[in-house]
Amino acid sequence: MNYTDQILSNPTLALISEVCGDTETYVVGGFVRDFVMKKSSKDIDVVCVGSGIDLAKKVKLKIGKKASLSIFKNYGTAQVKTPGVEIEFVGARKESYRTESRKPHVQSGTLKDDQLRRDFTINAMAISLNKADFGFLVDPFDGQKDIKRKTIRTPVDPQLTFSDDPLRIMRAFRFAAQLNFDIEPDTFEGIQQNADRLKIVSRERISDELNKLILSPNPGYGFKLMFHSGVLRVIFPEMADLQGVKVIDGKGHKDNFYHTLKVLENVAAESDDLWLRWAAILHDIAKPKTQRFSKQVGWTFHGHEDLGARMVPSIFKRMRLPLNEKMKYVQKLVRLHLRPI
Repeated sequence: MNYTDQILSNPTLALISEVCGDTETYVVGGFVRDFVMKKSSKDIDVVCVGSGIDLAKKVKLKIGKKASLSIFKNYGTAQVKTPGVEIEFVGARKESYRTESRKPHVQSGTLKDDQLRRDFTINAMAISLNKADFGFLVDPFDGQKDIKRKTIRTPVDPQLTFSDDPLRIMRAFRFAAQLNFDIEPDTFEGIQQNADRLKIVSRERISDELNKLILSPNPGYGFKLMFHSGVLRVIFPEMADLQGVKVIDGKGHKDNFYHTLKVLENVAAESDDLWLRWAAILHDIAKPKTQRFSKQVGWTFHGHEDLGARMVPSIFKRMRLPLNEKMKYVQKLVRLHLRPI
């Protein structure tokens, strides 16, 4: 498929095409996904066969004083910022991984090599900015079809995708929640089998993806996927412990995991405040530890609001979330959530 007219109407892409000359250059990743889905995007990822840093310098020079240039030599990348757009430049590459690390060994490569290293088919599409085939969509893994099917699928064997870089597991859940897409069965199985690999990923990176999921339009769906895959038990065991209903003498209680997700969804429908959403997630977090059964009254959870508030700092610390006024805000809401409004 050819998107020449649409790409030409984007002044930034037209400028990059003009500057790249004979350097094989493509716009890739999330911008292309959003473009195909007819969504706007201010972040542009550009791949060229050669030096992404050199191409970024030329683009900065062409744009002039309105743009700033940042170079990251260790990663072979560069960023050009203008008042309305951020453009990331990188040379096409292929990657290989060691078992104990998600940091790849990088070599220069072709566009095909670069697409093979992408996390999901919907992020592995590219649109040419070269004069010979300007606007042509390069989609070797049927990303367009997966967009129509509303499916998250890896471009290669899921075992390889998630074993190489386990953070892609969190990205799968995040995209599912943001786009309201399903995760393809083989891809979901790959997630289940590599859940423990998340232990080699820094807590900061996991929490960054988790926060993006929490801020999505459908965070409850993302948490359900995490729970059923076993990932929630790995990254957030206190929340996984909420699931389940105990029955004694015919008396049961509500499933606190699904109740929590319902509260989260209700809050998400009213507010985009990340920390208010975290308060919804944590408001009943101490119920498993305070659960008691009385033959007279049934199940009780006395003091769960106070114990929950005392658990908030340790959860935030472990997850590398801020320990400042944002944590205190969540803590206060957890402590007071049973009070009349």
